[in-house]
Amino acid sequence: MIKALIIDDEEKAVNILHSLIVKNIPEITNIEKVYNAMDAFYTIRDFKPDLVFLDIQMPFLNGFDLLNKIENINFDVIFTTAFNQYAIKAIRFSALDYLLKPIDIAELRSAVDRHLERRTSISQTGLQYKNLVNNLSAKSDGQFSLAINGSQGMQFLTINEIIRLEGDRNYTNFVLTNNRKILSSKTLKEYEEILVEKGFLRVHKSHLVNRSFISSISNDGNLNLKDDSLIEVSRRRMAEIRRMLTQ
Repeated sequence: MIKALIIDDEEKAVNILHSLIVKNIPEITNIEKVYNAMDAFYTIRDFKPDLVFLDIQMPFLNGFDLLNKIENINFDVIFTTAFNQYAIKAIRFSALDYLLKPIDIAELRSAVDRHLERRTSISQTGLQYKNLVNNLSAKSDGQFSLAINGSQGMQFLTINEIIRLEGDRNYTNFVLTNNRKILSSKTLKEYEEILVEKGFLRVHKSHLVNRSFISSISNDGNLNLKDDSLIEVSRRRMAEIRRMLTQ
């Protein structure tokens, strides 16, 4: 049994999502609807939802502003948005969930299934929302923090402590400063999509490297990193990597 709250300033969008939930998500047994973030603040306090479907773009107070006003986030959130590239990247950077409008039934089902899997760690999820709010106000790449749900639980890494990422089928190994390593259950491609704009280069099908840790590139096609590691550059990426390193 899940108590869910839908927060969206568009009545049509609220009604469509409400109908999709009623018809397709039997685990959600109690649904409340709110049409602005200010009312939502008090509804969350009184209704105590397990799950909130939160529209990002609302007048006066957007979804992120609402989260910032809540001192103790003890519920899960699935963001909903028509499309906001910056917001989506910030959400993914904090390892959080979102749905694109118009909402697809299969994606809704998958998002709720992920919620069910993480229900036991909502307090940990609260840290991810705070991380999201911090990232949205970050003034430079060095202030961003990447949320990693690794083998030792949720950890938050700054860009400056990630040397490189190494893909291993459906897993990714993070190689960090001070001889640290973290294993994540996400693919290298997923991290590539959110890290390339933060100075990371995909140099090989198995390697994503933080540009700031590259010392040089050898004639035989290897990257020399500042931690003394040697990373192979794939032949088809060689010309592009050489060009990018000289820019």
